[in-house]
Amino acid sequence: MNKPKRYTITSALPYTNGPIHIGHLAGVYVPADIYARYLRLTGNDVVFIGGSDEHGVPITIKAKNEGVSPQDVVDKYHAIIKKSFEEFGISFDNYSRTSAKIHHDTASEFFKTLYDKGDFIEEVTEQLYDEKANQFLADRFVTGTCPKCGNEEAYGDQCEKCGTSLNATDLINPKSALTGNVPTLKETKHWFLPLDRYEAFLREWILEGHKKDWKPNVYGQVKSWIDDGLRPRAVTRDLDWGIPVPVPGGEGKVLYVWFDAPIGYISSTKEWAEREGKDWEPYWKSDDTKLVHFIGKDNIVFHCIIFPAMLKAEGSFILPENVPANEFLNLEGNKLSTSKNWAVWLPDYLKEFPGQQDVLRYALTANAPETKDNDFTWKDFQARNNNELVAIFGNFINRVVVLTQKYYDGIVPAPNEFSQVDEETLAAVKAYPEVISSSIERYRFREAQTELMNLARLGNKYLADEEPWKMIKVDEARTETIMYVALQIAAALATLSEPFLPFTSAKLKGILNLKSKENNGNVSHAELVEASQWSDVSIKEVLLPIGHKIGEAELLFSKIEDETIQFQLDKLEASKKANEAANKTVEPQKETITFDDFTKLDIRIGTILEAEKMPKAKKLLVLKVDTGIDVRTIVSGIAESFTPEEVVGKKVTVLVNLAPRELRGVESQGMILMTENAEGKLVFVNPDDPNVSNGLQIS
Repeated sequence: MNKPKRYTITSALPYTNGPIHIGHLAGVYVPADIYARYLRLTGNDVVFIGGSDEHGVPITIKAKNEGVSPQDVVDKYHAIIKKSFEEFGISFDNYSRTSAKIHHDTASEFFKTLYDKGDFIEEVTEQLYDEKANQFLADRFVTGTCPKCGNEEAYGDQCEKCGTSLNATDLINPKSALTGNVPTLKETKHWFLPLDRYEAFLREWILEGHKKDWKPNVYGQVKSWIDDGLRPRAVTRDLDWGIPVPVPGGEGKVLYVWFDAPIGYISSTKEWAEREGKDWEPYWKSDDTKLVHFIGKDNIVFHCIIFPAMLKAEGSFILPENVPANEFLNLEGNKLSTSKNWAVWLPDYLKEFPGQQDVLRYALTANAPETKDNDFTWKDFQARNNNELVAIFGNFINRVVVLTQKYYDGIVPAPNEFSQVDEETLAAVKAYPEVISSSIERYRFREAQTELMNLARLGNKYLADEEPWKMIKVDEARTETIMYVALQIAAALATLSEPFLPFTSAKLKGILNLKSKENNGNVSHAELVEASQWSDVSIKEVLLPIGHKIGEAELLFSKIEDETIQFQLDKLEASKKANEAANKTVEPQKETITFDDFTKLDIRIGTILEAEKMPKAKKLLVLKVDTGIDVRTIVSGIAESFTPEEVVGKKVTVLVNLAPRELRGVESQGMILMTENAEGKLVFVNPDDPNVSNGLQIS
């Protein structure tokens, strides 16, 4: 028997400046967890590492905005994030934090190793400086226009629209995020990692060595970066929050968060090994270990170029075997945004959908942004649950368990002679582990989950075709065989669903009275059998033995009603309106006029008598208005807000002495005064009293 392979799996360290949302889950944590759980089920030696990234500018900005210390911010959100991951079932072997002493020591030691080897370039350069704030503007402290794609909201370290990694000085029209000031340039000393020295190594290792096995989106972005030519990258920053630069001359400076953060994978592994009484080094320094980084596409450059260059410079670490980065997940057609509260937050979901962690895992995996940006919608979430989990998976298990209890008091019956259909069905079940494995090992988790559901579909079809509820009346022996086969399918589902639907798997193992780490001790019946490992589904002739007693039926999934989904949609709409109101810009005051200027305006009350749409014009209505002094034609750009029928009879405020203007061949003889309400909807500027007579002058 081959010795199990050793795996080190890392997932991107989330910034502790807010909770986790579905974009994080879909892009990084759900696929990483599926992979880790699968590897454990297949008998591998696995350490799955996570942790909070507690340094960096976003945290200091959050602290300034909230009037608290950065430590207060990271303590608050680290606790929220860690608890959310635990409740959601992300099966980290260790979840650490970069403010921990073990991390500070590990990162400082790593820096000093490279420093002592002469791997850094020490340079005095000009950096952006905010004179008003009296500080240098690192990374997120500065915004401006991306030189690559023209995005006007790019940050000083990265453009989130095109994914390009930047230096603050690369930005066009930079602006301080602290004061809004235009920054100046000021000299400062920093240490740089000379990425250009590693260009040949990276070209050979990635462009030649991983062209076929890395995802096209990852390979393409890395190739573009290398082809553009690599340049030295600063690994220190002028900040007061982070890991102090541990060498002479580093006073008042900290390690750049993108030098510090990936070392957090190593320090978290050390923390785990120390707790478990293990040696951490084989997981990072042994050639028979496979290192896999799960990240989003905005982190590709750091994990595929900068961190590997750091590991290569240090000299004793293995390099990642794969970096299966995902694209971005959108929400209801719009980009997820923390600042705009356009997100589905994990703590909220756990509170509002208790016990339904697997429904979200399933929906996110089914719509995972593996090769392109994808969109999460609440309607799709509902459909995935009701039409797939409830109607296919849950329905099959419920029918099998209910019928077994009804016919055999929960005892697995002995089969009689197998028909060709029985043999084909059992053979198909045995093939599923290899089929699903093939997809998982190529990081195609969406495809793998589809195959799992195909196994549930196979079970449903088998029951529907064989009809044991009818067969029991005419052939009890045949019914025993049918139910035996169906129960073997149910047991296979209990094992093979574990990476994708861990809570469902544990519940199903409980129903079937299978021993497992998750449910042992939580089942009432004493007659338990060992739950299968992944390969058992293929090689074992029997998963549920004859005479084994299963438990009572329970619903694995519950239907999600329309009202529940509407509540979520209403929440998003409220967030959208609140954000629009908060960000609504008020036009500045126009140039001052004199009283005489004002008296030239003749503003009167009128009534709209007739209205019709202007032909071939999307925005224009042609109105007949009684101004009290005459009936005149006015062309108004309100057709997108009002129908002609809605405005007839409306009292309106009219500027009657505006110079006539021809619009699409119709002379407009005045202007209807309009404004926008708090929701941004166009409304009439109306007199308070609806009984005011036409022609009354407003003064």
